[in-house]
Amino acid sequence: MNELLRVEHLKKYFPNPAGMLHAVDDVSFTINKGETLGVVGESGCGKSTLGRVVLKLLEPTDGRIFFEGRDITNISEKENTELRKQMQIIFQDPYSSLNPRLCVSDLIADPLKVFHMYKSKDRQKRVYELMDTVGLARRFAYSYPHELDGGRRQRIGVARALALSPKFIVCDEPVSALDVSIQAQILNLMQDLQEQKELTYIFVTHDLSVVRHISNDILVMYIGAMVEKCESKELFRNPLHPYTKGLLSAIPVPNIDIEKKKVELRGELTSPINPKPECRFLARCQYATEVCGKLFPSYEEVLPNHFVSCHNVKEINAL
Repeated sequence: MNELLRVEHLKKYFPNPAGMLHAVDDVSFTINKGETLGVVGESGCGKSTLGRVVLKLLEPTDGRIFFEGRDITNISEKENTELRKQMQIIFQDPYSSLNPRLCVSDLIADPLKVFHMYKSKDRQKRVYELMDTVGLARRFAYSYPHELDGGRRQRIGVARALALSPKFIVCDEPVSALDVSIQAQILNLMQDLQEQKELTYIFVTHDLSVVRHISNDILVMYIGAMVEKCESKELFRNPLHPYTKGLLSAIPVPNIDIEKKKVELRGELTSPINPKPECRFLARCQYATEVCGKLFPSYEEVLPNHFVSCHNVKEINAL
């Protein structure tokens, strides 16, 4: 597999009256072409900010971003505009991300107009092709977003993201605002499109049951920092970080005969503003020791292709 995206020690801080908010703090990963990296964690952990920084919608505070081997961290505005053809995003809320004054046809055609692609007649043909691709009936071409349900609105978002034939898409919780049955339709659609067009995804979500089926690798974040990363199957089979264990234990099992061990995550969240040089999971960890309160744990490979940020990972899991 060929590497499409590489992120090295990426940081994004926001100034705050109380100090500096560490939204993304020293995150590194690679994604190969045609694969999906799932990014999971609680609300406010920095998942969506990470996706926006990778796309250069937000400028990084520090770190480097490589796309197809090219360093795009400090490229010019003109180069950044050209990069938009290759890197797109599907937003979380399919209603607020669409202009209510434009009909479906104009919404999908908008990226094509911005980049002066296709003549007027050919542009409409391309719009219909995209509607067919995402399973949106052509009879809705002149409908407005408020006239459609959430699933159809999100299909518009997918069609817009595909309009410029990108190689890489950040999916920012694209199914969290949808009913469960509609979620399955959109997830199946995205998987089919990935196979057909060799797309590469970052799939941001707080729902581990969703990310399990679409991701090759999963990155778990906690208050801006990485705590665990490995293959999807490995994470569900053998979670090593206490926080990951807690997340997985919260997934409901649709079988009353199966007893599932519950790992409770108690205590208050650590503030992301000027965090102390300690483990950020310290206040909620039942395995915390003295060193956890003195030093932020390094991010290390404890098993083949299984990375964890925890001082006591070997003792906790008897490795």
